[in-house]
Amino acid sequence: MDEIKALKMSRGLIMLVSSLMVLGSACGYQLENGGKIWGLLVAGSSGYDNYRHQADVCHAYQILHKNGIPDENIIVMMYDDIAYNEMNPTRGIIVNQPNGSDVYKGVLKDYTGEAVNSTNFLKVLTGDAKGMRGIGSGRVIKSGPSDHVFVNFVDHGAPGLLAFPRDELYADDLERALRKMAVKRQFARLVFYVEACESGSMFDSLLPDDLNIFVVTAADPHESSYACYYDSQRQTFLGDVFSVMWMQDSEKEDLLQESLHHQYEIVRTETNTSHVEEYGDLDVGSMHVSEFLGYQISHKPKSFKTKLPPVNDAVPSHHVPIAILQHKLEAAVDPKEKQEIKFQLHRTLKYRHHMESIVSDILMLATGRDEDKVQELKVNGYKLSPKQFSCYKKLVSSFSEKCFKLSDNPHAFRQLYILANVCGHEKVSMKSMMNAITKVCSRQPRLRGII
Repeated sequence: MDEIKALKMSRGLIMLVSSLMVLGSACGYQLENGGKIWGLLVAGSSGYDNYRHQADVCHAYQILHKNGIPDENIIVMMYDDIAYNEMNPTRGIIVNQPNGSDVYKGVLKDYTGEAVNSTNFLKVLTGDAKGMRGIGSGRVIKSGPSDHVFVNFVDHGAPGLLAFPRDELYADDLERALRKMAVKRQFARLVFYVEACESGSMFDSLLPDDLNIFVVTAADPHESSYACYYDSQRQTFLGDVFSVMWMQDSEKEDLLQESLHHQYEIVRTETNTSHVEEYGDLDVGSMHVSEFLGYQISHKPKSFKTKLPPVNDAVPSHHVPIAILQHKLEAAVDPKEKQEIKFQLHRTLKYRHHMESIVSDILMLATGRDEDKVQELKVNGYKLSPKQFSCYKKLVSSFSEKCFKLSDNPHAFRQLYILANVCGHEKVSMKSMMNAITKVCSRQPRLRGII
């Protein structure tokens, strides 16, 4: 009996020491392996209709901050045009769920406005302090071979790319940066959570499984992610389903005990709007969430469960501008206001139809009016290989420059899968597609605004 008692005490001591080691890391001390935790939180959009993206990132900051990760180890990139936006009825306050607390208060904003771009993101991620000199805070991830890095990116996406306010981050460039970091031993483990449409396409068949990198995406390579929590007072959506789910889980579970893979399974089940996916080194998924998000000593009893608002109003991200107008129309009382909203809704739908019509014209011209090929390009989902990104980048750049500027027309991201399909099609050349884009779009007025 004494031996059993001693064994139990020994196990208890080991668990206590382990807990204190993780807690110590979150308080700026060291992980068990001697390293630190670093966080890079990025909202890649601008505009009030995209309120939810910056709300997600601000909430993520609050989680890391409350879990003891020191501010000098957290870097935030966000356009910062939401909190004090004239459309925000609660100036200086951002919430991420109905009746939620202010997640904007105290957030450190290292890079805002035009500094939020793909070039700076890669420099910050890879620790290029010289390249960031004179820009924003100039801070970068200074992680080393014993450190853990947590990256959270939230924004629009399309096959093989993630959007920034004025440019795009391509999957091959991200993969190259991550591989470079791994080779230079800039981390022991890296975890990447991505909230974006088609976010799985950033890693599927592209990210190796031997780099000690674990990735969770909001959606598979071919589907939309979803917005949720429409707020009638703020007249916008407050969060994204995947982000809401992983953060709610992080705030109610014991992160010292919960593994990354367990969190993935819970979030995958609760995110019933899209297929949450995992990529990279799945063995990293066996590690505890606390080793990447830190840990907060809770004084709540074990039986305590936070009552979370249900997600019952989710809409595909590309449908958000339409859904917002529909909500406004339902709430409007004044006849003139109703008429104005109806006009905006009609115009938005008309613009979208016009965009889709132009893309069809481009395909018809590029394929020599071969309707079967056009149908293939519209229906099939070819997977981009590393060697096809050169083609894809050129087509996306041409489409954005000559037809619909992506940063001004988020709905245009929904058309980019067709350009990816062209690069994967053996009988449709990039040259014919480039010529068709130039010819068709030179005859069309450029559309601007959120459609």
